[in-house]
Order: sequence, then structure tokens, then C-alpha cells
Amino acid sequence: MKYYIIAGEASGDLHGSNLIKSLKSKDKNADIRFWGGDLMKTQGGTLIKHYHDLAFMGFLTVLLHLKTILNNIKFCKNDIRKFNPDVIILIDYPGFNLRIAEFAHNAGFKVYYYISPKIWAWKQSRIKKIKKFVDKMYVIFPFEKEFYERFNYEVDFQGNPLIDALENREGKNETFSEFINRNNLENKPIISLLAGSRKQEIKMILPEMLKVVDYYKDYQFVIAAAPAIDKEFYQQFINDKKIRIIFGQTYQIVQQSVAALVASGTATLETAMLSTPQVVCYKFKGGKYAFLLGMSLLKVKYVSLVNLIMNKEVIKELLQHNLNINNLKTELNKILFDKTYRQKMLDNYKLLKIKMGKSGASDRVAGLIFSSLQE
Repeated sequence: MKYYIIAGEASGDLHGSNLIKSLKSKDKNADIRFWGGDLMKTQGGTLIKHYHDLAFMGFLTVLLHLKTILNNIKFCKNDIRKFNPDVIILIDYPGFNLRIAEFAHNAGFKVYYYISPKIWAWKQSRIKKIKKFVDKMYVIFPFEKEFYERFNYEVDFQGNPLIDALENREGKNETFSEFINRNNLENKPIISLLAGSRKQEIKMILPEMLKVVDYYKDYQFVIAAAPAIDKEFYQQFINDKKIRIIFGQTYQIVQQSVAALVASGTATLETAMLSTPQVVCYKFKGGKYAFLLGMSLLKVKYVSLVNLIMNKEVIKELLQHNLNINNLKTELNKILFDKTYRQKMLDNYKLLKIKMGKSGASDRVAGLIFSSLQE
């Protein structure tokens, strides 16, 4: 079978790589062409566009790069026609992928979606396009199945592929001593900083995170760097602070941390699944009133995936004007020094893991996709 897969972000690259691996195990003749990243590339197939070249965030940035975006869409449509796949598999990235879904459906291709756009949070009007242009939807959060049922659209929940990625991570059984020795770190407890995967995010969030460093002399701060960002970009925010920047070891860093400051996104869920207490951080341009306007448009009570899945505040969300040194210190102090508070968060993490389902999600989805193409 011929598969055309489109992932436009780092998280999509991770899930896409697991899906490709499973598809190739089910279909020995799989011919896979994809938009994605290095993780997908390691599983084989033909990489067409790297997600580094697709990450445009924010209205102004999108406007400035509109010509590039439109050219990418045009190129993608032509590439699909030439490849003539048996199925097109879209991974999140809705602004781009829903346009491709409409084109592909109208051109007679099968369109599957793996990892739903977050339409339960905003832009619920996108459900119309999904119902019209997407043949099968495979979701990764249990509450998404209930959400889509409200619109009479049947989706399939087979668990979350993050579980597989975490179970198969490198350094899973590494000790703290082994980790700090291997990375030439100090023998102090680690507070990890995960400031996002895009430069726009990091520029807004990391400086706020760094303001707390001088108040925790008995700890060392480690930046878990995003793969698409160069070291010099991080370095400009650090100045003379003694902070390490480490690439390619996010899971290992978080696993060995006593606490983490984490930009809202998939990383909050990963941090919870690794049982590390955390504070959710997010900030964007526009100030308090832009934030309040944005929140009024949201259809959910929380921003972080952890709180959304649990349907309650498990971890504190410090957003926009609330992301400041006083609030960060207050939450970090609770996590580090209030044993009851810390244990309650860890107990909720255990319940979260149960809700997330069993391992093997990518393999089950790949099996369903392959079977459906043979019908």
C-alpha cells in the first residue's frame, strides 16, 4: 500500500514515527511518503518537507509567511497527485491539514486523521470540515470520543501513543548519579525548564522562568532544549546564570528532575506521565486583555492536557500576566517543600495514567488502517 503522511510539528513527528514503524510491521510492501521530521525519517520512507520549515505561529507570522504557506499547500497537492496514495494520513496541524483533507476528499483519495485537531478547545466550527472530508478519525484522548459523539461523528480511541514513546525511552532505568555524571552536571536536585518548541514561545516564556533561578541556590536548572532551536538562541537569555542547555534528552532530564516548569502543550502530559511535579507556563504577545479575550473564546476550563483529561486542576496553570516571579516561586515552593501538596499531585498522576489507556496505541491504529484499506 502507498501511504502519504503529513505531520507539521515536533509532537506529530514523534507520533508519526511510531505509526510508520507499526505500518511497516503490518504491511511489508508499505511505500511511505511524508512531511515530518527526523524521527519519522529514521523509520524509513521518503521525507518531502521537514516540519522546521512549516512552523509558523501567530497571526502576524502567518501573514508574513503567507506566500510560503500557500506555496507549500500547492506543492503538497501536486505531490499527492503524483504519488497517488491509497490513503492520506493527517496528524494534527489543522490549519494546513484540513485544507489538504478538503482537496484530497474531492480528488477521490481516502483521508484518515490520526490525532485530532484540538477543536474541543477552540474553532469548533472545524467539525463541519472534519465530518465532510475525513473518512476516519483516530483520537488519542478519552474525552475526545465523548466530544465527537455530541456532533454525531464516530471516532476511534485506541489509547495514547505517548505511552509507547515513554516506555521505550532511552535511559529509562538510569540512576540520578549516572545521569549527572554522563552530562557533567552538579550533584544537586534538578529543576527542568521546558519553554516550548518554537522560538516565539521560548522568547516569551523562558525569560520568565529564569527569574526564579537565583532563589533556589540548592538546585540546578537544566533547559531541555527543543531539537529545532540552536544553542545560541537559548544562550542569549541566560547571561551569566549557570544553567545547562541539553539537547535530545528531554525525557531523561524530566525523569531525573524534582520539579519542572513546562510550557503548555504535549510536554505537560509527558512530564506528568514521567511523574515529575510541574508548573504549567504560557505567555504570548498582547498582554492581559489579549489573554482575557483569548480565554473567552476557549470552550474548555483548562489549558493543559493534564487538567483537561482529569477534568480538574491537578497542576497549576500560570498564563500570560499570571506568569510572574511571585506566582512561580509560590508554586515551586509548594512542589518542593509541601509534602502533602506534592503527593496529591503525584497521586493524581497515577489516576491520569489509568485514563490514558494501555500501551500499543500506534500498533493498534496501524492495524486498523491496514485492515480498512484491504476491505
